[in-house]
Parts: sequence; C-alpha cells; structure tokens
Amino acid sequence: MLQKLFIISNRLPLTIEHQNGSYECRQSSGGLVSAITSYLHTSGGHDFSETIWAGVPGCSEKIWQSAISSTQQGDYTYLPVFLQRKDYEQYYSGFSNSVVWPLFHYFPTYVDYNAAYFDAYIRANEHFADVLSAQLTANDVVWIHDYHLLPLAGMLRKRIPGLTIGFFLHIPFPSYELFRVMPKPWQQAILTGMLGADLVGFHTVDYAAHFLNCAERVLKLQHDGQMISWDNRQVRADAFPISIDFEQFNNAYSEERVAAMRDQYLEVKGDKKMLFSVDRLDYTKGLSNRLRGYEQFLQVNPDYIGKVIFVLVVVPSRDSITKYAERKKMIDEFIGSFNSRMGNISWQPVLYKYGHLSFEELMGLYTACDVALITPLRDGMNLVSKEFVASRKDQQGVLILSEMAGASKELTEALLINPNDTNEIADMIKMGFEMEPKEQQVRIAAMQDRISTYNVNTWAADFFDQLYHVKSQQLAFEIKFLDNASRIQLLDAYGTSAKRLLLLDYDGTLTPFAKLPSLAVPGREVLDALQQLCTNPANDVYIVSGRDANTLEEWLGALHVGLVAEHGAAIKHPDGLWEKTIIAEHVTWRPQIEAIMQSYVSKCPNSFIEQKEHSLAWHYRNADKVLGSLRARELYELLMAQTEGLSLNVLNGNKVIEVRMKGINKGMAAERLLLHDHYDFILSIGDDLTDEDMFKRLAAVDGAYTIKVGNEASFAKYNLHTPQMVLSLLQTIGHYATRMTGV
Repeated sequence: MLQKLFIISNRLPLTIEHQNGSYECRQSSGGLVSAITSYLHTSGGHDFSETIWAGVPGCSEKIWQSAISSTQQGDYTYLPVFLQRKDYEQYYSGFSNSVVWPLFHYFPTYVDYNAAYFDAYIRANEHFADVLSAQLTANDVVWIHDYHLLPLAGMLRKRIPGLTIGFFLHIPFPSYELFRVMPKPWQQAILTGMLGADLVGFHTVDYAAHFLNCAERVLKLQHDGQMISWDNRQVRADAFPISIDFEQFNNAYSEERVAAMRDQYLEVKGDKKMLFSVDRLDYTKGLSNRLRGYEQFLQVNPDYIGKVIFVLVVVPSRDSITKYAERKKMIDEFIGSFNSRMGNISWQPVLYKYGHLSFEELMGLYTACDVALITPLRDGMNLVSKEFVASRKDQQGVLILSEMAGASKELTEALLINPNDTNEIADMIKMGFEMEPKEQQVRIAAMQDRISTYNVNTWAADFFDQLYHVKSQQLAFEIKFLDNASRIQLLDAYGTSAKRLLLLDYDGTLTPFAKLPSLAVPGREVLDALQQLCTNPANDVYIVSGRDANTLEEWLGALHVGLVAEHGAAIKHPDGLWEKTIIAEHVTWRPQIEAIMQSYVSKCPNSFIEQKEHSLAWHYRNADKVLGSLRARELYELLMAQTEGLSLNVLNGNKVIEVRMKGINKGMAAERLLLHDHYDFILSIGDDLTDEDMFKRLAAVDGAYTIKVGNEASFAKYNLHTPQMVLSLLQTIGHYATRMTGV
C-alpha cells in the first residue's frame, strides 16, 4: 500500500489573487517549496501515492472555495486549515513571533510572556491536529515545518500512534539557559510536542545539541548520542543544513534578463566599489550594526568616500508587530542622517530600498556587487549567503558573513565576522574590496563545490533517508514479551550450546526493590537458582549490578559466580580477585556532590545517600511520591549544572539519582566479559536504564538473548513483567540443563 505524504506548515505555499472579478491561486516560490518539489520529482517521490500540503490559506473559506476551484492542481493537493481571526493573531503574531522567535534568536528582553498567546498557540495546533487526523492513516508520512507548529507532532502521535513523523526547525534552537526562562508548562509543551516526531531536524549540530540538553534538563531524559528515549520510542535529533537549488542560481548568471539587470547596476556603479545587502526587516538581521560598521569603514578609510556605494534592500516583514515597526523607523532615520552627514549632491553612501525585488533584480545585484555583506545577529541558516555564492558563475566577489548564521558552518571560506564588532565589520569591508581576483576565485570555488554537492534536493533526500532509518531502529526498540514459543526457543538454544555466559542484574531483576538497599538480601530461592546455574561447568554466571563490591561479596561471594560492581567499575571473576576496570579516579568531586545531595536529604524526608567507591546515589523510593519527584527534578538539574565539563555522568534511574565517573557502564563491562571466553549462548537480563548499554552491546552478537524486566520498550529482544518471572525462568533453565547434560 502506497503512503501519502503530508507536508505541514503555518501557511500554504499559495498566493491568492483577485483578478477580473474572480480569485485564483498561484503557487508561491521559496526554498521549502523548491526542496520538496524537487524531491518529489526524483525517485523519492515515487514512494507516495499523493502529496498533501496543509496550512492556513490566508483567506476566508468562501474565497478559498472560489479560488481553488479555478486553480489547476500541480504537485500538491492542498488541505486548508481555517483559524478564527483572533486565534490566528495570538498564535502567529503573539506566541510564534513575540515569544518563540525572539527567544530562540537570543533576544529574551523582546519576549512578551502573555498567557493568552500560549493558550491560542495550543488551540491553533490542536485545530491543525484535528483537521489532519480526519485525513491521516497510520501508514502515512508527516513532515512538519517550523516554530509555529512545535507541539503538533506530539498531538498527532496521541491520536495516531503509528504515524511516521518528521519535524524540521528552520530557526535556531536556544541553549538551556535561554530556553528555561519560559514558564515550565510552556517548556514542557514545546519539548514533548517535538518529541512526538521520530526525527527532529535542525540546521546545525549546535542546535541539535541544545535541544537534546533541554530535553535532558527539563524532562529528565537521557540521550545516547543523537538518540533519545521518549514514550517507549527512540527519537533522533540531527543536523540537516538546508540549501538552495544551486543550478538555478548558477545558471541564471547567463540568462538574458539577469544580464540586462546586471548591466544596469554596473552602469550605476561606474568606477566605484559596490557593497550589497538584502534582508527581511527583522531585529535579528543586525542591520543597524551593519550600517555602523560601514560608517566606521568610511571614517577610518576616507579615501573611499565617494568611491563606494552601499546598496541596501530591506524586504517588508511583520509590519504589524511593534518591534518591527520600531526597527524600520530606526533604520530610516539612521540612513537619512548618514546620507546627509557623509554624502553630497553627487554621491550618497547608502542607496536604500524598502520593498521587494524580482528574481532578475536580485540576481543582477548579486552578480554586479564586489562584496556581499550579511551580518545577522542570529540566523538559523541564511540562504541569501548561499544564493550569492551560487550566483557567481564568474567566481568573483567576496562574501562577508556573520559567524552567528548557521551557514557559517559550511561557508568557511567567507570572511567571517562577529556582527557585534563594528571594527571587525569595517576591517573586513576593506579586506573584501582589496582582495585579489585569484583569491576571490579560490574562495568562491571552494564554497560552490560544497553547496552544489549538498544542495536542496540532497537536503530533502537526506532527511527522508534518516526518517526511514529511525523508523526501522524503532522496530528494535519495542515491548516484546517472552511468550511460550520464544521461551522454548531460548531453552533449546541453551541446552544445545557448549559454552554459556549469563549476565544478570540484581535489584529489580533477581529481587524486587526494597525500601532500603540493605534490605534487598537475596532469598533462598534466588541463591538456589544461581547455585544450580553456576555449578554447571558450561556456564559462566555474572551478577552485573550497580551495587558496591562489598555488598555483592557479602551476599553472593559464597557462590561460584562472577561479580560486576557499580555498573562495571570493578569486576571479580569466579574464584578470582576484584579488579578495577578504570584508572584511579580523582575524588575531589565527591565532597561537593555529597553536600548537594545531603541538602536534598534534608529537603525530602525518607530520602538517603548511598556511598559507593566510584559513585554517590541519592535514593527517594521511600519519600512522598509527589515531593520525591519534585525534589528529584530539582536535584537532577542542579547536578547536571554542577558536573558540566567534569568527567562525570548523572544518571536518572529508578527512584535514584546517581553521579559516577564517565566511561563506566554495563555495556563496557559486557564487552570485557565477552573476551573472557568463546560463548555460543548468552543471556542478559536487567530492568533499568543502565542495562540498555548492555542490551545494545549484545544486539549484534550471535546467540545472545536479552530480556528487559518491566513493561517498557527496550533494546532487549524480550520483556518479562516481574523479578518473580525472571526467577521462574532461571529455575527452568537450571532444571532444563540438568536433564540435558545429565548433571
């Protein structure tokens, strides 16, 4: 059955025009439309029976019906989402552009913390989810775009759990220190919404890392590289730097109408140097700093006065929002004063246009200027910089680019500047004007090679490839209970094997959790089952635990079993001595961490600290459920902040928060034990997040059976409900082996 592809954005990629008494729809141009259209025209588009684009049409239902009925369908079927005018205003101009936009672009003082905006934002996203749910099936693929729809993936996931959902954020994602200034319910709604997707895409690895850190700090999740476990699923956060249609911009250089516009601008330029900038009206674009840097350039280099022009084009945007209107007024006044102060009758330092450019006009300016000046204070990507580079088929021209733009990670041959440093802007303008043609050619060629290789088509294809890969990984991360057929298969594999390795967690696996760790003493049934297993010479049995070495020795040392303490910090082979698996640690961190934990013992009655040789653990299993959870969240955040930059891990476990040295985990311990002998049967059982490292390590090992205790998804092949079921399985294995071997 072929899937349908749903593209979701705030607005439909359509412009509705009123001509000759009727309405018509015209498909808008833009990077996202070009990317998806190009992808659909390649082999990737053949996977879908239909592509449906959902968004707000920007008109009434009556006008929509009139316009769409007279419009020829192209690549897309359009699904309109109609919102009440007030809701749309508060969702779009309010929360989207007066909260998310300024905060995510590092302008926290511009944020308007209006609860009504947030409520409208949630209502709008819920309405999107309602409209979409009526059209979707679990077999379909959904690709959600941008900051207007951050909660939508989570809402759709609740309605249709089996959906394949990708989300891409086209603006930066901020650091935790900025993200946390929002009210906590807003933080949680945004993060849980985004985690409803299977793949969350960003322009740069920095943005992806910020997202993972925020999820870790706010939701108390842990991530393994780019993967994060949420709601019994594995979600991936990764970087996909969006690009442009390189060939379109590169080939346009030779088009007749572009050449005519270039000649026109070259005539205006004459024998002067030309500096060019084009940007939307936005406080994030650094227009004021750009103008001040140019003014400083003229002041420091008076020989250039009268010999250079700065063509500045500002494209109207969000005029109804106060901060944008204020910005335009400021720019207008600055340019007026600048031109009157430094210009004269025959020369103006700034040629300023507030309005839109046609493609031919834009290309003419790209290819006529000597230097393109692009200095955003913060920008998710900035495609203008890539368009300029692609347009220069002559491989001439210089790009001055802000290091705060996502594009700076790729366009490393540009003259990179700090947009807040007007001295550096001035210096780079001079360097750009005086750069030798050969150096210009080398720099432009290198950047063109990069963006022509990873172009807009590659970007879309890369995203879908990763989305399908994540979906396939999720199939390995499911709840799969050990049924009778699987149990028989496991027993048969055990009975016919020659050498076996059994890796068994202790707390929550061999025994239920106790109120105090010291009370979880193994009962007679557990000891007898372990004794039965370890007396078989074909078996190597290891208890792989977070417990300290002394406790394991006291409880289990009399058995012929191996012991792994503190998640792998020390190992004792049967009849052997304890061996530390790590270099002696620096313990200067312990007093500080213990003091912090002790303060939370005082704040949370019935919680306590467990001292281990290589770690410290704060237990709150016996505390009041609500208070314990609250204090655990606080302590986890505090410990994450305190251990940043140190060789420590903070584990958010089952009613315990533990701080330990990095490089210690059960996966590494399993790796060492696998080297001990050649095993043709391996059984690993555990219940906690720490056991996932062991399960992942054994996933590709032939003859390995892995079992998760509990009702959560896992990298283990199977699940068992309780420690009692584990004990029953081990007893059956022991007796089964006795019959098979005749012991």
